[in-house]
Amino acid sequence: MKLQVAIDLLSTADALSLLHKVAEHVDVIELGTPLIKQQGLSVVSNVKAAYPDKLVFADMKTMDAGELEAELAFKAGADIMTVLASAADSTIAGAVKAGKAHGKHVVADMIGVADKPKRLKELKDLGVSWVELHAGLDEQAQAGYSIENLLEAGRNADVPFSVAGGVNTERIGAVEAAGATIAVAGAAIYGAKDPAEAAKTLRSKIQKLG
Repeated sequence: MKLQVAIDLLSTADALSLLHKVAEHVDVIELGTPLIKQQGLSVVSNVKAAYPDKLVFADMKTMDAGELEAELAFKAGADIMTVLASAADSTIAGAVKAGKAHGKHVVADMIGVADKPKRLKELKDLGVSWVELHAGLDEQAQAGYSIENLLEAGRNADVPFSVAGGVNTERIGAVEAAGATIAVAGAAIYGAKDPAEAAKTLRSKIQKLG
């Protein structure tokens, strides 16, 4: 299982500062939607230039103009971009088309999708590289939130998947056991007192599980 760091900081300088501490411990660098909205796609280009050997994930959360927005992300240097699973099939198909043209990955973000089993099957048919079972920050802040709902969807999915939504050192084992190919950690890394140690600990736990 790979480790992905989700960076929801709001400046390129802060993102690069964090990556200086944690990049050696992660496989995938995700540049969060707020960061891309604040800095533009230049943050993708800057991070890819600084870490050319890492997979750079542009969390575009595209809802329309799938082919165009995927093209923009890939030309900026992204290896992976996201389209919302709730977008129209034509939007997702357009993004997938651009991904194939560039030899890059398109991931469908399942945030907000109620009927997960039905949509997972449809997304497989649309040809996305994998799906991200994702509970956003607002959902995680609600009373009674449990990552178990994401893991249950993953266990029943017939498509590769990542998990994002409160992944930390206590939950990483359950994410691995559910069959995820990528664990996405955001606040557990960037919000830690020692981000480097947090990322190193997550990496260590993944290695032990493997």
